Amino acid sequence: MSSELFEKGLAARKAVLGEEYVERNLAQADDFNRPFQEMVTEFCWGFGWADDALSFRDRSLINLGLIAALGRMEEWEIHFRGAIQNGLTREELRAVLHQISIYAGIPAGVSCFRIARRVLAEIDAG
Repeated sequence: MSSELFEKGLAARKAVLGEEYVERNLAQADDFNRPFQEMVTEFCWGFGWADDALSFRDRSLINLGLIAALGRMEEWEIHFRGAIQNGLTREELRAVLHQISIYAGIPAGVSCFRIARRVLAEIDAG
């Protein structure tokens, strides 16, 4: 696939999630899920994230709340890492987690804090 939206999406996806992560996902795609990977790259990342109306940082803030509210913790971790890549500070991330806890519920907050602490420990360990 080589549409303009796909190429813009691929660049955005790599900028937020890291080139290694994205390349690994695309390389592991098979005939069954390759169309899904292409759709995610073109639609979510090309149409959504590559739109200049919001910064990547702002989109990260929105996604953390939405994904937590949906209870999709594996995906939340990926976007938490992306939020760090997009420049959110630890203080800002803590405030986002407080908002998640208030509006999505304490159990969602507990899960997000658990993941966040593990990710931050991994980053600190180098």
